[in-house]
Amino acid sequence: MLQIRRFHRLILPLSILFYLGCTTEIGSDENQSDTSSHRDRLKVLLTSQPQGLDYLPRSGTAESDEFRLLSLYAEARGLDIEKIYVDEFSKLIPALQSGDGEVIVNNLTVTESRKGQVNFTSPITYIHEQLVGRKGDTPKGAQQMEGRAVAVHRSAAYYETLKNLQQRRYQPPFEIIEVDEAISTDTIIKGVEEGTYDLAVVDSNLLRTLPEGNSIEIGFDIGVVRPVAWAVSKENSSRLDDLNDFLARHYLGADGDFISRGDLKTIKENKVLRVLTRNSSSTYYLWRGELHGFEYELAKRFADNHDLRIEMVVPPSRDLLIPWLEQGKGDLIAASMSITEDRQQKAIAFSRPYNTISEHIVSRHDDPISEVAQLNGRTVVVRRSSSYWQSLKTLQREGIKFKLIAAPEELETEELIDKVASGEFDLTAADSHILDIELTWRNDIRPAFPLQERQHGWIVRIKNPQLLKAINAFHKKEHRGLFYNVTYRKYFENSKRIQRHREERADTPANNTLSPYDELTKKHADHYGFDWRLIVSQMYQESRFNPMAKSWVGAQGLMQVMPRTGKEIGITRLHDPDMGIKAGVYYLNWLLHRFEPELDTGERTWFALAAYNAGIGHVRDARRLATKKGWNPDIWFDHVEKAMLLLAKKEYAKSAKHGYVRGEEPVAYVRQIRDRYLAYIELQDHNHIAMADWIIDAADVLPTQPMLPPVTE
Repeated sequence: MLQIRRFHRLILPLSILFYLGCTTEIGSDENQSDTSSHRDRLKVLLTSQPQGLDYLPRSGTAESDEFRLLSLYAEARGLDIEKIYVDEFSKLIPALQSGDGEVIVNNLTVTESRKGQVNFTSPITYIHEQLVGRKGDTPKGAQQMEGRAVAVHRSAAYYETLKNLQQRRYQPPFEIIEVDEAISTDTIIKGVEEGTYDLAVVDSNLLRTLPEGNSIEIGFDIGVVRPVAWAVSKENSSRLDDLNDFLARHYLGADGDFISRGDLKTIKENKVLRVLTRNSSSTYYLWRGELHGFEYELAKRFADNHDLRIEMVVPPSRDLLIPWLEQGKGDLIAASMSITEDRQQKAIAFSRPYNTISEHIVSRHDDPISEVAQLNGRTVVVRRSSSYWQSLKTLQREGIKFKLIAAPEELETEELIDKVASGEFDLTAADSHILDIELTWRNDIRPAFPLQERQHGWIVRIKNPQLLKAINAFHKKEHRGLFYNVTYRKYFENSKRIQRHREERADTPANNTLSPYDELTKKHADHYGFDWRLIVSQMYQESRFNPMAKSWVGAQGLMQVMPRTGKEIGITRLHDPDMGIKAGVYYLNWLLHRFEPELDTGERTWFALAAYNAGIGHVRDARRLATKKGWNPDIWFDHVEKAMLLLAKKEYAKSAKHGYVRGEEPVAYVRQIRDRYLAYIELQDHNHIAMADWIIDAADVLPTQPMLPPVTE
């Protein structure tokens, strides 16, 4: 199942995880470089392991969980981790600022004051700040704090919370004891057990590490839910973007490093078909927030026929398509690949042909070249991995004397044609179906003469005969049938449509827009810490980018907010794009914080989206039903979503607190938003669009109350 990609809490003890690999103590005289390794190092700042600890954590530590996650990042990026230890928590940020390390991975809570000193990644988890004391002697509310004393580090995030609590008008007086920074949190807790300290405050994720049989008791939450994140310096924006990209892919299931070489049976168990392709007008592209492309539509129909969700995987360059397939980064290649003898010699298998094309030499419109003999003395630029390269090498062997230059593999054929039109390149080659697209909108190039006729096929690993058999059956049924013919004409013969799509494609360097409202979305999404692309995906699902949209139940605007909801948060002009987006993002933010902060970061997002569509009551009913069914109530896909579908049946709806719900709607809603969002990430990452933070900053959590707190227009 896909959930194997997800990060789970670990039970490895601190002593195992934190003493693997290279460690350095700031100020030590040991050589900090390992001359035996040529890999780049990622210097990670940590506090030293507490000395004299007489127990092992019962379920790992928060720091070890984070470190394991960072290890996955380092492994994916080919980095070696070097641990840089400081002796006090308060020295972590100064050490980062002075350049002793590159990232802090130490259960660091995000606060406004710390935001002024460092940049934080998207949240790793969320915590409660909890008052603790000895069992039977711990205040259960703020009104019971009179005369008590709370031990805390001044550098801790909850020091600020305690000071605010202390200054409340009706708060009974209590004392804050500032503990020496060199004394660890573990020692403070042990001191509470032994009576050295009266009370303490601990992050909720640290309490689970206490040994069984301890005498510590939780009193109450003293403040807001806070995010925990990694920190990098203000100057290191490239590392921040890369870490955020990794976290988004990891938590939301867009992990491009997921490896599987299984056949069709395994693919169906995973419920996802990973299709390797390239971003081009003939294969796969983004237009007005929706995914398009001849290969994409064929692959999606095949996936739908087998009840699979499609995931498009785009390598950085065309020459990586077959290696990525062999490595298990995709299940098949659907990228208008010509069937050639050279490719058939590899450990791959082509499907039956589904398209026949001619390769053509492409010249400028005023170039008189029109036959093979006129290639003598000319220069042709094509990718070495393309079938054109083999065709042109054959001509050279036959005695035609021209210069053949290998183009960069990341350039698509359309881009090479552009360079011919501009005069940067002399000649290139292209498949006839690509030329069909280009010639519908431009007149500065022309097909000079044909080289060779070829056929296209999809590619699978030779050890996946079940998948190959299913693909062959699909192409046999669909080729030149109604669906195929309509789709082919749409992409290669409809000149008006081709022109319109070319002008507004969102995944080209010249037009990095997903919607007409990208800038407004970025503004409001950034305020709450969402990735703006997630909001754009939801906006398309809600209104197809029509600000005047109105549903049959009365929802209005780009984000289809109900007027009653808008009124509760102080926004009435929902058809105004700015106000409509603001209301929708605000409401999604409010919904997300109705779910437990301890939940997996990505799952809270899916639950919030489901609640946006169906209502939070139905989502809670589905989670309760999932528990009864033995499914995981904390995971949306393949667990709670299955329970949501059951709530459309009378036997389940009658016992649900909120009754019947058309479960197909929220299930499809969340899946379609997720798939579109992951495609946005994939396509725009290849155009070097920086990743924005996408999960809510819990420091701005809204108070729990039946009515939404107001915002102003």
